[in-house]
Amino acid sequence: MSTQVLTVMAYLALVILVINVFLASLMVFFERRNPASTWAWLLVLFFIPIFGFLIYLIFGKNGKQEKMFREKEEYDQKVYFKYLFHDRHSIEKIQRQKALIESRGRLVEAEYLTDLAYLHLNSGNWMTFNNKVTAFSRGRDKFEALVRDIRKAKKFIHLEYYIWRGDKLGGRLLEELIKKAKEGVEVRLLYDGMGNSSLPKRYFAKLHEAGGFTAAFLPPFIVRLNYRNHRKLCIIDGQVGYIGGFNVGDEYLGIVKRYGPWRDTHLRFEGDAVDQMQIRFIMDWNFTAKSGAVALEDKYFPERDQWDGVETQIVSSGPDTQWKNIRNGYFKMMNEAEDHIYLTTPYFVPDDGIFEALRVAALSGIDVRIIIPGNPDHIFVYWASMSYLGELLEAGVRCYQYEKGFIHAKTLCIDGLVASVGTANMDVRSFDLNFEVNAFMFDAGLTRSLEADFLRDLESSVEITKDWYYRRKWWFKVKEAVARLISPML
Repeated sequence: MSTQVLTVMAYLALVILVINVFLASLMVFFERRNPASTWAWLLVLFFIPIFGFLIYLIFGKNGKQEKMFREKEEYDQKVYFKYLFHDRHSIEKIQRQKALIESRGRLVEAEYLTDLAYLHLNSGNWMTFNNKVTAFSRGRDKFEALVRDIRKAKKFIHLEYYIWRGDKLGGRLLEELIKKAKEGVEVRLLYDGMGNSSLPKRYFAKLHEAGGFTAAFLPPFIVRLNYRNHRKLCIIDGQVGYIGGFNVGDEYLGIVKRYGPWRDTHLRFEGDAVDQMQIRFIMDWNFTAKSGAVALEDKYFPERDQWDGVETQIVSSGPDTQWKNIRNGYFKMMNEAEDHIYLTTPYFVPDDGIFEALRVAALSGIDVRIIIPGNPDHIFVYWASMSYLGELLEAGVRCYQYEKGFIHAKTLCIDGLVASVGTANMDVRSFDLNFEVNAFMFDAGLTRSLEADFLRDLESSVEITKDWYYRRKWWFKVKEAVARLISPML
């Protein structure tokens, strides 16, 4: 090879290096992101020149800088929260709400009043007291209950799902919705654009013909692949609301061989918490739908009887919220634990704060237990999860792999008093990039019931002992190390 050719190649390599350094500086250092995430992206940018930058454009840009999300947050606060929490509440009712919070403090234990106050002040949601809650751990039970409620609908059905499969279960629910739309019931289905990119274009055609409406939240390749709507909600006539981990698909019934029996947690609500789910749906629908916006009308927020029930806040977070409300709710719950912390999550890639909260709790003598899947659906995330769990083992945290199929539940239970169930995983993606929604419940009875489910899951799990972890193969250690290095990007 001639000296001239080598000179040209060296010059091109230098140009590529300079361009890469410039792009890295421009797109990473000028964003306000976690230093660990910055270094992870720098590795990609420097070791995969040019193409690394394209990967960053698709997966990496910080959602907090997205103009549309900032505008959405401002509009939500100005219009929707004002309507639900001011226009529909007299001054007297607001004062009664505050008095209830203070008087009910003894029921949720004084130390957890700060949890309540944080979520109330920063997520825009009231504490609600008159909720009846049914918990589901099996898909068949949840979807049979959902079908019964859909069949009873008289006014409207609002659904919001990350995934809606075009399989047997998806087809069955779609037929039920088509029947209700033909009866004159308002039917709206909001689904994530990326999570449902494989659905045929005319999959919902019959629902549209019957008078129903659908909308795809941020279709892929238009706004990059991040910022997915990971929420799962269903509101029927403003009287019943569903929230939790189940999407719509045959795997959630436990009949897909790849996963086996599916273990999840989903909640059915009756009470004022349903209003908070409703306002969440309307905000997301009106942000997404090009036409057919849902007007803020009292028919979507019916008056209901008052009774003593499960004390609940429905809390949302995502690129359209100023604070990481769900993550911060988790953080406060962990820091205030006095006896035990039971955590179930399919993906465990915590940020530094959550990781330290769990480690310090265990070092303080608190019984900390974590369940993750032994049959993971995302193997790279599994390796990263194992690296974090390995460190927590040193602090005394007890870690388990669920072996009876696949566990997808996102539950956190503290001291038999406070629990959170919803769509947010214990990972940086749920904390920073996805649109999530959780129910935070200050109720000893429900929390103990969820903890009983957790303890039963331990019977179907294998404990990750320190002895086993220290004896893992060298190739497992290499996979862990690589996955941990780029875990802020997962």
